[in-house]
Amino acid sequence: MSAEPNSSANRYEGVIQSLHQLHEKYKDCREGALATYIPELSHADPNWFGIALADVNGHVLEFGDSQIEFTIQSVSKPFIYGVALDALGRDEVLRLIGVEPSGDAFNSIEMQKGERPYNAMINPGAIVATSLIPGKTASEKVEHALHTLSEAAGRQLRIDENTYRSESETGHRNRAIGYFLRNLNLLDQNVDEVLEAYFRQCSVLVTARDLAMMGATLANMGTNPLTGRPVLGLETVRDVLSVMFTCGMYDFAGEWAFRVGMPAKSGVSGGLTAVVNRQFGIGTFSPLLDPMGNSVRGVRFCRDLAEAHGLHAFNFTNVGSRFIEATLGL
Repeated sequence: MSAEPNSSANRYEGVIQSLHQLHEKYKDCREGALATYIPELSHADPNWFGIALADVNGHVLEFGDSQIEFTIQSVSKPFIYGVALDALGRDEVLRLIGVEPSGDAFNSIEMQKGERPYNAMINPGAIVATSLIPGKTASEKVEHALHTLSEAAGRQLRIDENTYRSESETGHRNRAIGYFLRNLNLLDQNVDEVLEAYFRQCSVLVTARDLAMMGATLANMGTNPLTGRPVLGLETVRDVLSVMFTCGMYDFAGEWAFRVGMPAKSGVSGGLTAVVNRQFGIGTFSPLLDPMGNSVRGVRFCRDLAEAHGLHAFNFTNVGSRFIEATLGL
């Protein structure tokens, strides 16, 4: 465990105690299974379990395997969706990608009214979002995506080439999705180039600490709390958090919103980021997944933490955003 800066330890004494207790509670949980449809993910150690919390002032709390690297996978999707919104604006992105929960698996080929992907948190919408990243070639799009993810994490990230090759060699369903999107005129670029960028985007290496800082960047209105550099626009963050809240946890999104009540995004490598608006970001890593593709330990940890500290967005004990008070000087 670490707390940074050290002066924050007393301020967060109660939270530190909760994090420690919940890490102890679930560290020996062996429920769930490793992802195997991407062969490289099946090599993860099922014992890994790391948690981190980063607030909007840059303080970080960590327990367990919080600095083990793993590939970001679908946790990249909110940030790439944000890149598309910043680049093209809400109306143009909405023309191509919806904002409705699908109720289907993350790799479903179903479209909303047969016209566009349901949302950007599942593969069809995420592939369209990747196509909207500024850049004419796959390498230019990858460079832009990697820059954005690195800025949100507050450090330079890198791509795991082994996972990229594993995804590219086995990503036949995503290729089918890509060509289906091209048939619907939702992609106007070379499909293989877009998918190359998408596979590399999902293969970026992060830690639970990184995911906490990325969540804190969203909580901090799009500005990284450590570096002070803006990553995404204010209106973009609002839209990203809205879609994360309703669609971010695959077809568990409704129950997550009901029980946990935080915008969040999970990935099949076992990562999860969650956001308490204007307060902090949470990052967890545990590669054992439930049947819907969410980290078993990560979901349970966030559920218990939200219950213990009233973090649900509609819990009356959650003071929520103090933006109005800060703006008016109250």
